[in-house]
Amino acid sequence: MKNTVTKKLLLGAMVLPMLVAGAAMAEEQPEAYASDGRGVTARDSSGDCWRTGYWTPAMATYECDPELMPKPEKTVEAPAEPAAPVAATYGEPEKVSLSADQLFDFDKANLKPEGKQALDDLVSKLEGVKYDTIVVIGYADRIGSDAYNKKLSMRRAESVKSYLVNEKSIAADTVFTDGKGEANPVTGDTCKGEKKTKALVACLQPDRRVEVEVAGTRATVQ
Repeated sequence: MKNTVTKKLLLGAMVLPMLVAGAAMAEEQPEAYASDGRGVTARDSSGDCWRTGYWTPAMATYECDPELMPKPEKTVEAPAEPAAPVAATYGEPEKVSLSADQLFDFDKANLKPEGKQALDDLVSKLEGVKYDTIVVIGYADRIGSDAYNKKLSMRRAESVKSYLVNEKSIAADTVFTDGKGEANPVTGDTCKGEKKTKALVACLQPDRRVEVEVAGTRATVQ
């Protein structure tokens, strides 16, 4: 019985130093880089850290061996989205008055080359506009019957619409026409006489006109 106790005590005495030694070894981790008493890593004349004999690539640090460390992932920034166009509406519809004598021969409704050029210039000035409505109104002077002048002014308005739609690719459902005949004369009562003369025809020239009224939005980028 005494022998058993003695053996157990001896065995315990042998194991205890081994456990203490193992704990001490676990606490004392080998250092990869030499350092002074303050814990500051020692460096050579080139500024490189002094590696100890325990150093391995797995023990590398960003401070001493950044080239051996995993490269940080680059954050790819999403490209900035372009500024969305901001629709700027006209405060009031834009109205342009075109001389009928410039657009048509006297008493005719077919566009002259000069008239087509005038409409080309008009469309160019309105570049960038999304048309909501375009109203084309034809007018005539007071020479001739009211019924005839009304029909003539309507034919001229339709001629302008046809050119805008077919030649300038403006949507037909946005263009509206009307013929006012001799209504709303620009000259008022300044032109005297009723009989057709060259002087009266020339005086009434401002009344022979086509008015184009545009309402829409123009896209602008802020």
